[in-house]
Amino acid sequence: MVRDGYIYGLSLLAVAVVVAWATRGWAWSVAPVLLAVFFLWFFRDPQREIPAGTGLIVSPGDGLVTETAAVTTPDGPRQRISIFLSVFDVHVNRSPIGGVLTAVRYQKGQYLNAMNPASADRNEQNAVTVRGEGIEITFKQIAGLLARRIVFNLREGDTVERGQRVGLIKFGSRVDVLLPAEATLRVRPGQRVKGGATVLAAMPPVAGVGL
Repeated sequence: MVRDGYIYGLSLLAVAVVVAWATRGWAWSVAPVLLAVFFLWFFRDPQREIPAGTGLIVSPGDGLVTETAAVTTPDGPRQRISIFLSVFDVHVNRSPIGGVLTAVRYQKGQYLNAMNPASADRNEQNAVTVRGEGIEITFKQIAGLLARRIVFNLREGDTVERGQRVGLIKFGSRVDVLLPAEATLRVRPGQRVKGGATVLAAMPPVAGVGL
């Protein structure tokens, strides 16, 4: 479980005890107890089996794939996969590939519904670029309608492994992944994915060159 779960959960349980003592009954303590249970569940952090293999790109988060699209960026053509995280999904984020963090860019913004395509540009977000395994991947942690805090635990220059935990978003939110144009997608819109465990795409093998 993420540390925040204990902070929220135990604090609310303490409130429930105080309320029960003050009112000499548990009736008014039901609400804080239920909220405590919700937070303990929301901040769960399950173990995941990370796929092994050359050129695999795994999902940075749990959720529903809402879009796969070809996009144009200042660095050339890319593919983008958008994943929506509801309040019922695990919100721990993981690195799509192993490598070095070459850029970490936080941007303040709005809190549009994460299902709205405009949220990718206008919402509060944290864009992280990882270079390794012969490729470069950028993934964005994007705040949603309910999310009010993006957590990222690393900095530029740090080394990560594929599927490594790197942060989380509270509460509903979205994650976008920018892939090389030549990557072969292995997911489609409407499919549910798991952070660190689901392969989003794979790079084609390069003859005579190890990625």
